[in-house]
Amino acid sequence: MQDKTIVCKDCGKEFIFSVRDQEFYKEQGFQNEPVRCKECRAKKKAERNNFRQQNN
Repeated sequence: MQDKTIVCKDCGKEFIFSVRDQEFYKEQGFQNEPVRCKECRAKKKAERNNFRQQNN
C-alpha cells in the first residue's frame, strides 16, 4: 500500500489518504475510501449533529 491523493467532493481540495488511514479503514471493515477531506467531514458531522438536536 501507499499514500493516495484524493480530491474532496465538497471543497475540491486534495488530501492524502495515508497508508495508516487505509489500514484503519480496512480494520474497521469500511468498503469505500473517504470522499471528503478532514475539514469537510468534521463540518458534515457537525451539521448532522445539529440537525438531530433540533429534531429532538
